[in-house]
Amino acid sequence: MNEVKKVAFCSLGCKVNQYETNAMAQKFIEHGYEVVEFDEYADVYIVNTCTVTNVADRKSRQMLRRAKEINKDATLVACGCYAQVAKDELKKIPEIDLIIGNNEKNDIIQIVENHISQKGAEDLVSDVMYKLDYVELGTTTYTEKTRAVIKVQDGCDRFCSYCLIPYARGHIRSRKIENVIEEIKKVVEEGINEVVITGIHIASYGRDFKGKNIGLIDLLEEINKIQGLHRIRLGSIEPTIVTDEFVERLSKLDKICDHFHLSLQSGCTETLKRMNRRYTTEEFRDVTKRLRAKFPNAALTTDIIVGFPGETDDEFNTTYEFLKDIAFYKMHIFKYSQRKGTKAAVMPNQVDGKIKEERSKKLIELSNENEYNYNKKYIGKQVEVLFEEREGEYLKGHTTNYIVVKHKTDKNDLINKIAKVTVSEAKQDCLM
Repeated sequence: MNEVKKVAFCSLGCKVNQYETNAMAQKFIEHGYEVVEFDEYADVYIVNTCTVTNVADRKSRQMLRRAKEINKDATLVACGCYAQVAKDELKKIPEIDLIIGNNEKNDIIQIVENHISQKGAEDLVSDVMYKLDYVELGTTTYTEKTRAVIKVQDGCDRFCSYCLIPYARGHIRSRKIENVIEEIKKVVEEGINEVVITGIHIASYGRDFKGKNIGLIDLLEEINKIQGLHRIRLGSIEPTIVTDEFVERLSKLDKICDHFHLSLQSGCTETLKRMNRRYTTEEFRDVTKRLRAKFPNAALTTDIIVGFPGETDDEFNTTYEFLKDIAFYKMHIFKYSQRKGTKAAVMPNQVDGKIKEERSKKLIELSNENEYNYNKKYIGKQVEVLFEEREGEYLKGHTTNYIVVKHKTDKNDLINKIAKVTVSEAKQDCLM
């Protein structure tokens, strides 16, 4: 009797990568493999890499080296975005047996099995820029506790001056509406209450459908019709999509969560120009006003890069005051990371690391203050929570606007259910 082969996965980076890792895992299961944790003994280790920052690159290399420490005879596979754009760097890591690109994820089981039978290190990284159609990865959805992540789009055509993702993911490719609906109906039948709509650049959804006037809002309107689904949560959206018409139509969808992650990157228009972000801070301000007019309790979150090349003290102070004025619920702060192959990498006036650190700390403090002030507004009020898991004495879940709620109870029958609770205390990171 043959021993069951084991495969372990490590997924780094965004929800799209996590979705694709889950799809790859399902392919191995269908071929008789057992999926185990990454720190366990396995015959095959697969690291789905990320390249959004230098830190992500380093983490990818660390996880790749770690696998062979557990089983030196295992087959070690590097795939994903870092593998797509930096295969020559990965070839310098002797532990790696196989390097595959994003185009090849759908065929991973055949590639790995062929490699095992033939041995010898190799790479299969095709040019992702020539991929014009969305590739379906299978029928299994990536789930996070009580919500499912639904990938609806791949690729990006924006080419921000600091970013490698268009080179790692290729041009925009949208998934057919009927395939998205079919997947969501399936997870709803399995008891999922909430779906997260994600992609590399979901604001561009539908632009590649030739001869069809279909956009993200059309997809959301179809999803909203699905019986049994309670919540639709949007992943990161570009502010340019948030027009008056978009917000008006969005506000009529009763399942849309009032949490919007708007990718800003800087609160200074001059910095945004160098980033090639294609909007001004005043245009962005108008976007926040539109959303708050239709969604009064909306939690607005964003990403900010500090220390972008040429960012002076005055530009940073402009950003700080703009962020203070907009009062985001939460901000994800990133120190600019020089990416070889991008326009920003060769821009003059690169900012010193110590200055980046100081600016980062200042914005993190502002974000924490905003979060606490926002949470305090809910003391004494009822909130509707989708409970997800137990954490000690508490059940933990999220409101529609993505605030963490911890409810003290010894009952577990609320998990994966939506219930109303009254807030008695607000902390910086949660309601209680």
